[in-house]
Amino acid sequence: MIFAAILAGGIGSRMGGTDTPKQFLTLGDKPVIIHTIEKFVINSRFDKILVLVPQSFINHTINLISEFIKDNNNIVVLKGGQTRNNTIMNAISYIDDNFDIDDDSIIVTHDSVRPFVTHRIIEDNIAFAAKFGACDTVVPASDTIVESVDGELIKNIPLRDNFYQGQTPQSFKINKLAKLISSLNEDEINILTDACKIFVLNGEDVVLVDGEITNIKITYPYDLKLANTILKGIEND
Repeated sequence: MIFAAILAGGIGSRMGGTDTPKQFLTLGDKPVIIHTIEKFVINSRFDKILVLVPQSFINHTINLISEFIKDNNNIVVLKGGQTRNNTIMNAISYIDDNFDIDDDSIIVTHDSVRPFVTHRIIEDNIAFAAKFGACDTVVPASDTIVESVDGELIKNIPLRDNFYQGQTPQSFKINKLAKLISSLNEDEINILTDACKIFVLNGEDVVLVDGEITNIKITYPYDLKLANTILKGIEND
């Protein structure tokens, strides 16, 4: 079985100037989160699309989905967690409680504020997770990477050719992911916020999926302006 988990549990504090979480801000003529959900709805391979949001936004999200997405029977809105790992575990718990999954079942986890994920990226994630067990969507680092421990002095400037910028989706075989996250203590859950890092630290291979430079994450006000520009370009093609 194949599931999508759209992670929208955060409040987007870095957006500034608004009390509305960034995933609910308007992009074009509809909320960012709706653009993102639509990318998964059009893929018929998902047995269920899980949308995980703050408790106080569950009803609002359900109403938005009803308003903007006609074919929404395959979508369920769930409460997100305090951390990314908690949110993912909430998704896995729902799947365990409602579906008969096996060791080959897959979960595709994606940031709700990456509305330009492509069909090709999603398909590659499904294929790579099925074959290898875990994969991460990345693009080659385009800028020089500078490492500093104290925020004042450069410690190292590593070879850029060996570095990539992480995006999402990140996709996994569900049972393996659940086992690794469940093995973390509370401090590790709060520190290890990237599921792929949990795999790597446990000696598990994570395969790279080619991302796209347009698969941006809307974090700051400038990102929303850029997203509107990208959207206009797509609509005019």
